[in-house]
Amino acid sequence: MSVTVRVPAKVNVQLAVGAARPDGYHDLANVFLAVGLHDEITVTAAEELRVTCAGPDAGQVPLDRTNLAARAALVLAERYGRAPDVHIHIAKDIPVAGGMAGGSADGAGALLGCDALWGTGASRGELLDICAELGSDVPFSLVGGAALGTGRGERLTELEVGGSFHWVFAMAARGLSTPAVFREFDRLAKGREIPGPVASRDLLDALAKGDVDALAATVSNDLQPAALSLFPELADTLAAGRAAGALASLVSGSGPTIAFLAGDAEAAEGIAGALRASGTCRTVRTAAGPVPGATVV
Repeated sequence: MSVTVRVPAKVNVQLAVGAARPDGYHDLANVFLAVGLHDEITVTAAEELRVTCAGPDAGQVPLDRTNLAARAALVLAERYGRAPDVHIHIAKDIPVAGGMAGGSADGAGALLGCDALWGTGASRGELLDICAELGSDVPFSLVGGAALGTGRGERLTELEVGGSFHWVFAMAARGLSTPAVFREFDRLAKGREIPGPVASRDLLDALAKGDVDALAATVSNDLQPAALSLFPELADTLAAGRAAGALASLVSGSGPTIAFLAGDAEAAEGIAGALRASGTCRTVRTAAGPVPGATVV
C-alpha cells in the first residue's frame, strides 16, 4: 500500500524580522501564501527507512535522515511506538534551496502520508505540533492557503483571501543558506534598534479584498537586503522583472528565488517571457495562490 500527498510551495508576501533572540532564532511576522508549485510525496511500507527523489535539482536533495521528510517519519513513528519502516519518494517540482519552503513541504507531506499509511489517527493539533518541531515553515506547508506566522513563524493564524494572485518566480543559478541570510541580517542590523515584527494591516486588508494593486503596494521582506548583500546579482533579476511590468517584486523568504506579482495570468506570462530572455536567472515559473496545503491524493 502507498499514500501520495501533494504539498505546495509558499511565497512570503510579508516577512518582518525582529532582533535575534537568546536561542538564536528571530521573532517574525510572516505572512505566507501557498502557491501552485507542488512536490508529491509517496510513502510505501518498506523493510527500513529510505528516501529517494526525482525531478529538477533532485541531486541537491539529501537522502539521509537529515531530510525533513525522513525526520517527519522518525518523529511520528517514535510518538506512536512503531518502527519508521517506510520508503519516502519525493517527486520534486518546488525549487531546491530557493526560499519557497520545498524542504518544509516535503516534511509536511511525509508526515501526513505516514499518518495515513500507518493509521495513527493523529489529530490536526498533534500533526501541527510535530511540524513545529521539524521547522519553522513546516506547519504552514500542512495548512496552506494564507496565514500569519508568529513566534519563529510556526504559530499560525489562518487568513481570509478574497481572490487569486498571480506570481512569477525567477530561480537563481545557486542557492542561499537560510542561516547565512539571518546571520547577514544580524550583521547589517548591528548597532541599530530593531522594532518588534508586526503584520501590515494594509497588507492583510489587501489579501482579504483580493486587491492586487493594494497588495503590490504593501509586500515587503526584511531579509531582502541581507540576501542581496550575499548575492548581489539578484538586483539584476529584480530590475528585469520590474522593467517587464511586474506590479511588485521581492526576494521570496531567505531567497534566492525572486517573486514578482502580476496583474493577471496574461501579464504573468509576459513577465515570465521577458525574464527568460533577460539572462538574469536560471529558470522561470508562474503560479497562482492561494492553494490548499498538504493533501492526500
